[in-house]
Amino acid sequence: MWKVVRFAASRSRQFSTAIPWPCKVHKRGTDILHDPWFNKDTGFPLTERDRLGLRGLLPPRVISFEHQYDRFMDSYRSLEKNTQGQSDKFVSLSKWRILNRLHDRNETLYYRVLIDNIKEFAPIIYTPTVGLVCENYSGLFRRPRGMYFSAKDRGEMMSMIYNWPADEVDMIVLTDGSRILGLGDLGVQGIGIPIGKLDMYVAAAGINPRKILPVMLDVGTNNETLLKDPLCE
Repeated sequence: MWKVVRFAASRSRQFSTAIPWPCKVHKRGTDILHDPWFNKDTGFPLTERDRLGLRGLLPPRVISFEHQYDRFMDSYRSLEKNTQGQSDKFVSLSKWRILNRLHDRNETLYYRVLIDNIKEFAPIIYTPTVGLVCENYSGLFRRPRGMYFSAKDRGEMMSMIYNWPADEVDMIVLTDGSRILGLGDLGVQGIGIPIGKLDMYVAAAGINPRKILPVMLDVGTNNETLLKDPLCE
């Protein structure tokens, strides 16, 4: 079961990519590249590529974290330029997508980007854009985040929590999706709210991203549009 740990935020928190102790990695090869927590993209030095079975799985040039950061911001600025004149909804979802792709690939870089640009990106990862994301979540879904509990799991919930990969959880944000930002009942698509809110807590309050847990309590939906949508299950 999760350990409950008290958290005290530091007012002078500094983001650092340095780890003050060895990071134990039990994965190798593509398993590391597919894990956004450990993945550094092309930032793995040659010594790590040899030790972790990554040589040949990445382009040979080693790209520093700072260079990757600048490259992402350049891509984001290009997106802003290329979507000028488009509808606000289209632009907001396009910005959310590029950030979400980074989140799926490299969490360290993702949170660095958020922390350094929190005023700019807060409206994208949370309100008001998260409302659009929840309304369209079935079409935007790429990989699962958080945990889902439903009536089908009755009698199994205690054992289910051991499926979560982290031993300690400092913060949980839970929703049943029945009342999402004035949009009404969005059912399981409301998971976007806990995800976005916890990302805000990480970026603005210093919560450890490895110790957060978005939770969806799936009690179904009465939304006729969602019930008729074949993508919503």
